[in-house]
Amino acid sequence: MAKETKKDPQDYTVEEKLKSLYQLQLIFSEIDRIKTLRGELPLEVQDLEDEVAGLRTRIAKFSDEIESVRAEESKRRMKIEEAKAMIAKYTEDQNNVRNNREYDLLAKEIEFQTLEVEFCEKKIRQYTAEQKSKEEEIARTETLLEERLKDLEEKRSELDEIVAETKEEEEKLRDRAKMLEATIEPRLLQSFKRIRKNTRNGLGVVYVQRDACGGCFNKIPPQRQLDIKMRKKIIVCEYCGRIMIDPELAGVKETTTQAPEKKTRKRAIRKSAETKEESAE
Repeated sequence: MAKETKKDPQDYTVEEKLKSLYQLQLIFSEIDRIKTLRGELPLEVQDLEDEVAGLRTRIAKFSDEIESVRAEESKRRMKIEEAKAMIAKYTEDQNNVRNNREYDLLAKEIEFQTLEVEFCEKKIRQYTAEQKSKEEEIARTETLLEERLKDLEEKRSELDEIVAETKEEEEKLRDRAKMLEATIEPRLLQSFKRIRKNTRNGLGVVYVQRDACGGCFNKIPPQRQLDIKMRKKIIVCEYCGRIMIDPELAGVKETTTQAPEKKTRKRAIRKSAETKEESAE
């Protein structure tokens, strides 16, 4: 038994292409409906993930700054020890000076090292205050991080539950969509997807409703209506750019109730005119 060869998308008639496009539109609309069920949850989860990442980066940054402050504080303490050692040495040397000039020089050195100690101690106090401030900021950020992690866990759980309920249905729809896409020539499929992306309701194919485009509801000229019904070429709305098909191809039956109403109105007008003529006579 010979294998059935796949039909080239180029070989499909315009009517077959339009039918495939409309069926694909119905599938995508159903997928959109499933996504709507998830609501804002995916965005909320993404926002929380971004916020959690930001808070962790903030904590890491504060931790690095604290380490840097501690390193500077350690350097200042070492300078204090060195300065104190120098003060002790110069004080001892003052006992062995030979004249006032040497004594005054040593006194100046002692004064300089004393000022260095005071400056370093001042810097250490600043570093201690800065470190305490950053530790407090880390504590606040960690508290906020814990709260956001709890929120994220709840939102993820809620989203996973909804996704689990609709996953099988969505996968089936996507498989059907892929099969249909294989029957549509790439350029037409790309155009259809671009139109869908540019429309608010995601409709790339619409059927004619009461002589108007089913997407933007602008009136369609009679000749274009005829072209749509002939199904010989792809017709797009000159206002919104959507691909248009006739209702019959979409499996929709149009109901025309306006004609009888017009007739009834004409009869009423005619009857009213006749009544007026009789009264005049």
